[in-house]
Amino acid sequence: MSIKHPIISVTGSSGAGTTSVKQTFDIIFRREHVKAAFVQGDAFHRYDRCGMEKAMNAAAKRGNHNFSHFGVEANLIEELETLFRSYSEGGKGVYRHYIHDEAEARAFGSPIGSFTPWEEIAPDTDLLLYEGLHGAIVTGDCNVARHADLKIGVVPVINLEWIQKIQRDRGERGYTTEEVTQSILRRMPDYVQYICPQFTQTDINFQRIPTVDTSNPFIARWIPTPDESMVIIRFKEPRGIDFAYLLSMIQDSFMSRANSIVIPGSKLDLAMQLILTPLILQLVERRRRVI
Repeated sequence: MSIKHPIISVTGSSGAGTTSVKQTFDIIFRREHVKAAFVQGDAFHRYDRCGMEKAMNAAAKRGNHNFSHFGVEANLIEELETLFRSYSEGGKGVYRHYIHDEAEARAFGSPIGSFTPWEEIAPDTDLLLYEGLHGAIVTGDCNVARHADLKIGVVPVINLEWIQKIQRDRGERGYTTEEVTQSILRRMPDYVQYICPQFTQTDINFQRIPTVDTSNPFIARWIPTPDESMVIIRFKEPRGIDFAYLLSMIQDSFMSRANSIVIPGSKLDLAMQLILTPLILQLVERRRRVI
């Protein structure tokens, strides 16, 4: 953790909705004139798309049929911790981009499924925003979580997460339902071992719960809309959170526990603006007072 060079980490699995949360951060940064370095977790995969297929096949031959992007072996966890440490100490570090689709391929001039070259983070940024799978991971060898000043978990209930992943991977990445289903099954052991434990490290969790039937996510034709959802917001440390203010500002919200507030899904963006803006400004003001 660092006063001069704070880090915000947004963590969630594939299909959880972390990209949408990042967009809310972008709005806050523009409005409050915050200069942020953005790092995407996919950039710290160990393999490009072709290399990952080869690595999975090799693992399967060794009897491991659960090799996945969720696990530590398929990722550069040490390099990610090095980035967090380097940024927190001096506002520096190296990162790259992973190319997901045609739009990114055109923007970066690299083929889909590949990485761009490593590059230095731009100088004089106010903070670093990480969005990806392992922003709060702790293993026997690495502790990425300890370097982040604000850790956010994005955790829809599992069936909703699967629906979102299936719809995204079919619509945006060209996979079949069967291919996405196999991916979900393959990742499950790593999901339990490496993804779930991170949400005990996070400072705030946003968990979306549908209010419509999602009992069979593999045949769902549509993602439940925000109006068909509720969101549970859990604070690891509720002291200092003005719940009365949040309840007054967010219509139809209520407290479910002393550290949790429940809101309509359509109010998620408003809630994030109300909750995250003062936390971001606090990090930035602390930094500006000491530089």
